[in-house]
Order: sequence, then C-alpha cells, then structure tokens
Amino acid sequence: MNAVPETRSRCLIVGGGPAGMMTGFLLARAGVDVVVLEKHVDFNRDFRGDTIHPSTLELLHELGLLEEFLQLPHEEVREIRGIFNGHPVPIADFSRLPTHCKVIAFMPQWDFLDFLSRHAMKFPSFTLHMQHEVIDLLFENDQVEGVRAKTPEGERRFLADLVIGADGRHAITHTKAGFQLREFGVPIDVLWMRISKRENDPPQSLGFFRHGQLLVLLDRGDYFQVGFVIPKDSLEGLKQSGLTALHQGIVALGPFLKDRIAELDDWNKIKLLTVQINRLRKWCREGLLCIGDSAHAMSPAGGVGINLALQDAVATANLLAAKLRKGPVSLADLELVQKRREWPTRLIQAMQAFIHRNVVTGHESKSGDSLPIFLRLFEWFPALRSLPARFIGIGPRPEHIHSPAAE
Repeated sequence: MNAVPETRSRCLIVGGGPAGMMTGFLLARAGVDVVVLEKHVDFNRDFRGDTIHPSTLELLHELGLLEEFLQLPHEEVREIRGIFNGHPVPIADFSRLPTHCKVIAFMPQWDFLDFLSRHAMKFPSFTLHMQHEVIDLLFENDQVEGVRAKTPEGERRFLADLVIGADGRHAITHTKAGFQLREFGVPIDVLWMRISKRENDPPQSLGFFRHGQLLVLLDRGDYFQVGFVIPKDSLEGLKQSGLTALHQGIVALGPFLKDRIAELDDWNKIKLLTVQINRLRKWCREGLLCIGDSAHAMSPAGGVGINLALQDAVATANLLAAKLRKGPVSLADLELVQKRREWPTRLIQAMQAFIHRNVVTGHESKSGDSLPIFLRLFEWFPALRSLPARFIGIGPRPEHIHSPAAE
C-alpha cells in the first residue's frame, strides 16, 4: 500500500474566497510560507457577493494596488437609493467618508479573487492549489496539525503549524473541529436568477421594497443578477403555485421586467440561497483558526459579508504574520483574532437581524403605500445619510494594513 503524499508549510489556508485569499496574500507578503487550498477549478461561480466596499478599496490603496484594481471593469455607486412602496428614497451617501474612494465598487467576485491571487503568486512563499477539496482535519495530541484533501492526483495530506479555516458557512474545518455554532433565526431565503438587461432600464443601486418584500438587481453588463426575497422554507410552496405566480411577484416589484420575465421558464434557472446568521462560540483551538463565513455566516443584507471577511483577514495578518514568520503561534495568539473581530461581527449581525424583523420579511403586508417615518427622515435630513454610509461602507472597527512586508 502506497503512503499518502504529504507536504508541510508554516500556514495552510482552507478556502480561496475573500477571507482566505486576502489572508494568504498578506501572510506571503510578510514572508510566511503559506499554502491555499481551493476546492473548485476556478473562481468563476455565480451568485456571490459583488460589493467592494470603500474600506476594502482603502486597504488596496494601503497596499499600493488601488490604481491597478480600478482598471478592471466595474460599476461605481456613490449613493444608495431604494424604491420603497413606489417612492425613491436616498439611504446612504458615501461622499463624506474618510477614504480615498468614496464609492462602492460592483465587480464580479471572481475578478476580485483573480486579482488577489495573481498578486499573491508574485511572492515566492505563496502557493495556491485549485481542485483541492479538504475532507478532514488531522490531529496529533488534540492539536490540529493539518488536513486531508482530495486532489486531481488522489488523496494528499497537508501539514502546517497553523490551519486557517476560511471555507465558508458549510465549513469542513469548524465541523471537524467540533466547534459549537450559535444560530440566529432568519425569516427569509433568497432566490437568485438571471434576467436580461435593456438599454432603457432604470439604474439599480439597492432594490425595490414593498410591504416587506424585496427585489435586488445587480448589473452584470448585459444581464441582471436578480435576488428575490421569499419567506423562509417557502420554495416548495412556490413551486406548487407555478412559475407564473413567481413571475407576478417579481414584476409587482420591478414592473419594467414584464417584457422579459418569461426568460425564467424553468425552475432549474432559479437557485436558492438559504439565508443564515450564525457565529461560532469559539473561533480557534490549538493549531486552527476560523475566520470569515466559517466563523460567522452573514445575511446578504447590506452586502457586508465580504467586507467583514476581508477585515478578519487583515486582522489575522496584523496579529499573526510577524510571529508566524519566526515559528508557530500559540492558542493565546489565535484568541486575539477572535477578541479583535467578534465585537464588530456581533454588532453587524444584530443590525441585520433588526432589518429582517422590521424591514425585509419576505411576506407581503396590507399596509398602504406611505413611507415609514424613519425613511422619511433620510429625505428631510440629508446629513443622516452619512450614518448608514459609514456603517455599510466602512463598518465598525475597520482594519488597516499593519502586517510587515518582507524585504
């Protein structure tokens, strides 16, 4: 029987999403020997977050990459507006943010990840393996010492002084580590689909709200990526009602889509995103740290999940890079990451839960078409728009690049 091949590195990152790729980039930049394992063949997958927030653009500025990044195709939004019960309402104005870029950039996530991975590969200590699916953790004396992965060449073992779990909300890392997950009930799910775009379509920046229902359209150039909020666990009931009922629900929120809604002629063209808000009670144990969605799954509300994941990555590098370059890190070192990032996570999740309870529920209300008083305040007092702009665009406790750069 042939032995399973194995390799060793200082740090092994499971998952090549925003948290994993940014952490890998920053650690390699600091001279840490780091390996990233991504289970897919490439980054090109639909229905991922597209928002690059002002705080992320600020990080790219601090890394000297902003000018090159902005050469990639993207859309810029300087103000977020929503259509509430037929009334256009400005919600967030980014013009006063203390950042170099006072916009949200909309870019397909695969382009962002390609950009990060391309620059990470310039560092000799960085290795990225695609089509490497982690299937188990490896332990020695109750300490995580690596992972077992399926690869195109067969099963392999990857050993490391530190494993970072950045493998998303269905993480094999936090599951195999036995971490406890605290779930917060969310009353909605989201249906994702594509609908073609026309030249005279109105600009989309946030979405269409009506009596607790929400339709979001993300501009992909020649088509919209559409998110339609439904009540939790209601998909099977919708299917029994038929596609026509779904068409009517979408068109009721976005009437201009009526001339092309028939493009959705098969349920196979519609994907379900099960919305979750949860977080781990403990993010780490000896040899393992979980960050991003692996540590805390976020709702799509505000599009802040990618921003929070990237902030985790920066904090991880700030706190651990210099120590990792010299040798292994302790459990106490890993706990500092959770201590740093748990408070902003709790605050954002509480705000998302409030939005779901009071604004977006997926259920149609019988109330009139008037605007709630808190939305009218944004119309009457424009200065108030800077508050949601800061919360969405920067977030609580924003991180900055303090990790070292190897000479």
